[in-house]
Amino acid sequence: MTYSQEVGERLRRVRVEQGLTLQDVERMSQGEWKAAVVGSYERGDRNISATRLLELSDFYGISPADVLPGETRRPIEVGTGVVLNLDRLAGLGDGFAALRRYCESIQMQRGDFNRRMLSVRGDDLRALAVIQDCSSDELLDRLRAAGALYQDSEV
Repeated sequence: MTYSQEVGERLRRVRVEQGLTLQDVERMSQGEWKAAVVGSYERGDRNISATRLLELSDFYGISPADVLPGETRRPIEVGTGVVLNLDRLAGLGDGFAALRRYCESIQMQRGDFNRRMLSVRGDDLRALAVIQDCSSDELLDRLRAAGALYQDSEV
């Protein structure tokens, strides 16, 4: 099962537990959430962006973490995080473009524009992993291999 399918399955479970059909979601959201789109997210046919995941979670009244798959190797605990090397991240090509845009949105939200490093917390890391369609551990491995993570001694 892909990461997107697992997220979709969890989204479906939340909707069903709330006693909602796809049509109910569309009607209650006044068309913001089209039944066909939510259904494609739930089947894993369509990747949900981090922004839309946050919005849909808010619509359901849940935390985005409630629908993100759990970690298996080394869980990221709330309050912990990693520091991204934004200079290295900028050179990683199109495969990381969405991740870079999300990092920019975090910077804007925090008013932090140093452009060299960004500290991301566990929830942010899980959202970044969704963007990359992988687990948090897989994302950390990819970023580490690309040299886009600061080591503790470098910060």
